[in-house]
Amino acid sequence: MYEWRKQIQIIVDEIDKCIKNYNDEALTLRALSKKLGYSQFHTTRKFKEISGMQLRDYLRSRKLAFALKEIRDSKKTILDIAFDYGFSSNEAFTRAFKNAYGVTPSEYRKNPKPIILRTKINPFDRYFLGFGEIGMIKSTDDIKIYFVTIPAHKFLHIKNYESNGYWDFWQKQNLIPGQDYETICGLLDSIKGKLDDNGGSEANSGSGQIMAYINDPNGRLCNWGFPRTECYGVRLPIDFNGETPPQMLMIDVPKAKYIVFEHGPFDYEQENRSVEVKIEKAMADFDFSDTDYLFDTSPGRIIYFYFDPKKHFKYIRPVKRK
Repeated sequence: MYEWRKQIQIIVDEIDKCIKNYNDEALTLRALSKKLGYSQFHTTRKFKEISGMQLRDYLRSRKLAFALKEIRDSKKTILDIAFDYGFSSNEAFTRAFKNAYGVTPSEYRKNPKPIILRTKINPFDRYFLGFGEIGMIKSTDDIKIYFVTIPAHKFLHIKNYESNGYWDFWQKQNLIPGQDYETICGLLDSIKGKLDDNGGSEANSGSGQIMAYINDPNGRLCNWGFPRTECYGVRLPIDFNGETPPQMLMIDVPKAKYIVFEHGPFDYEQENRSVEVKIEKAMADFDFSDTDYLFDTSPGRIIYFYFDPKKHFKYIRPVKRK
């Protein structure tokens, strides 16, 4: 099963790559099975066994998710978008779109409200599966530490008072109707104007979705010595006036000073835990004596956590003047 999870991950990555490049010819079952060197029957059976859904259904839902973003963000005609994503006609695209999202493409373009998109599945994750890191290499990059001023913005999020860490957060959220991983990440992925969005379509990796911790007297005592509540959401412009999903919270975050602890790109499978330990140590050992600031642990202040192995691993923590 370990090896098959890795094989299915190859297919999942290939699907997104082909969709982004409008390469519909490479998205046939025959082409994907050939890439793995297995029969079409064996590939589809294993895909469903591991992912819980048919390959054709996953492929179709991912195409629609990419198409929805183009309808939302581009000025291309709906017909052109339909053809780009492999639909034979405007009617076929409209029918599939409405079946998936409850509105037609033209209705959504006029009113792009939050919609649950099919997020990319990740069947092979060493940490989620409990394998930990391979440990063959160790990064020699230093932790960059610097101060920033972040302008006022909004933070749309869900929170969990009991969770302890990213995986535990989602395990607990998945038990709450309407606040599970696929629903929340799908809704957040559909929202336009996220401040940290660089066009990605994976949770916590380029899609503008981030983990955060709000200093909260009613929260869980963290390793840093103060109570906090774990959150997951997106930063939005201060003038954002779009619809807020009913299961989420929206707060205003004022302009403020922060300190950043940042590690550069790293190999997720081989270095994730090592990088995490290194950055935690840097935060614990940081000497504020030559600065005018201290960590601000007052209620309501937010710590942002950015995680994208291709770019960085960083904490952005609030500070206050001494």
